Amino acid sequence: MKILILGAGKMGSFFTDLLSFEHEVAVLESDPKRMRFIYNALRLQKPEEVADFNPELVINCVTLSYTIEAFKSIMPYLQPYCIISDIASVKTYLKEFYETCGFPYVSTHPMFGPTFANLGQLEKENTIIISEGDHLGKIFFKDVYASLRLHICEYTFEEHDKVVAYSLGIPFASTMVFAATMKHQDAPGTTFKRHMKIARGLLSEDDYLLTEILFNPRTPKQIARIQEELNILQDIIKDKDSAGMKEYLTKIRQNIE
Repeated sequence: MKILILGAGKMGSFFTDLLSFEHEVAVLESDPKRMRFIYNALRLQKPEEVADFNPELVINCVTLSYTIEAFKSIMPYLQPYCIISDIASVKTYLKEFYETCGFPYVSTHPMFGPTFANLGQLEKENTIIISEGDHLGKIFFKDVYASLRLHICEYTFEEHDKVVAYSLGIPFASTMVFAATMKHQDAPGTTFKRHMKIARGLLSEDDYLLTEILFNPRTPKQIARIQEELNILQDIIKDKDSAGMKEYLTKIRQNIE
């Protein structure tokens, strides 16, 4: 298959490396410096060059802020049968775009990233495939993700954004609050050091990625849950309520079983 990848960032490079030995791959990236380590793939810098490559599948790996704009820049140069796809972490505006774009589409979300995941060993990682979309496109991504031994879940656009608001919004917000209250420690404990490692990893991510996760319209409801639990815990601590603390610890231990 002839596959066009939009963007040569972390995930764009990942998909290029993953697919370029079994498929004919081209990468469209306006910044030539970002393509320094791209190999075994055709390098494109202008949307007009897409016409000559004539892809059968497009994988959009640019940041969410530019996802739809990137699609629109190449659509005049695509054949009607070309399947377009994205790996965006929030799908809020993509469903409407896909339904009116005139191209077959498939949408997925690898629930891992280069910061924390070992891209050479992804057996314990998850990925989501959106149930709405082109049948052949979904089969292609199911085969790719199955070859990586990923755990595959299938959700609607709406279900996906609800899951992301919970599974990414809560840990992102909690880690940011931890970092916001940070003070230098000369002798940090083990738990502190582990939290610090997570915070440094998270904050090394692209600002756009962090923003798009937290700006998911469903995230504020999840952050409100954090605030509610903090209030409960604060009251227990302030009142030195030993029975309340025991009850609270029992509850949260059950949550993580």
